[in-house]
Amino acid sequence: MGSLNWMGVVLFTGLYAATFVFTENPGLLLNGIGITVVVSGTLGAMCLSYPFADIHAATLVALNTYSRKMLTPERVIAVLRDLAVRTHSDGLLALENYSEQTTIGFLRRALNLLVDGFKDDDLYEILHTEMFYFKQRRSQHERVFRHAAKLAPAFGVAGSVIGLIAMLAGIGDPEVVLKSIPIALTSTLYGIVISNFLLTPIAGSIHARTERELLLQQLVTDGVITIRREPNPTRLESFLTPASRHHENRSIDEIRNGIRDLHLEQP
Repeated sequence: MGSLNWMGVVLFTGLYAATFVFTENPGLLLNGIGITVVVSGTLGAMCLSYPFADIHAATLVALNTYSRKMLTPERVIAVLRDLAVRTHSDGLLALENYSEQTTIGFLRRALNLLVDGFKDDDLYEILHTEMFYFKQRRSQHERVFRHAAKLAPAFGVAGSVIGLIAMLAGIGDPEVVLKSIPIALTSTLYGIVISNFLLTPIAGSIHARTERELLLQQLVTDGVITIRREPNPTRLESFLTPASRHHENRSIDEIRNGIRDLHLEQP
């Protein structure tokens, strides 16, 4: 997520929390028993539903979704354009050292296959197989959080039932009734908030990031095959939106000089 996203999260979360704080008695909204019922019930059901390795992997993916920045399609095209210039000047063997230096794992894999001399059909099939299983793994991670989002409100209702039972048990004692009412009401609140304000957005973020990464992988796949068939960097501009095509009418020498200047400017 970008800085604007985090600013929106902080702003609207603050406004949302303020609606609880400025009630006449905000202390009633805090109930340890209610939150314990929802969280422990949800986590226990998740441990029954999935192997711990799947839960751990989904958690790591969620953390990476919010902490790691993604390359933009424009940046990926710039890298592919650089590769096209190298192959146009020195041939495919010039990519061997580049594949060892790149930090983009999927691109490194594609370049190794290209240097190894795989045919276009084999190259396309191998990379698309990797994309397929990447999507399958991410779908499983997303499914973990969506399942947890369904469980949390259910355990909120369970907490409410616990509170109502305690209230009925102490119907003749006003003090017991007053202690039981917050459990009955806040448990449902906690289940709804955890589901819709935490778990469902995390699942949605994983889904959105997966779609963006698949787009980049498709760009790499098509770009590498294009480089092999026709090592002309201007051809790669077709992968971008018209507004992002800054080099559409430039010659190969102009692009090569521009890339060299870009590398000199980097620390």
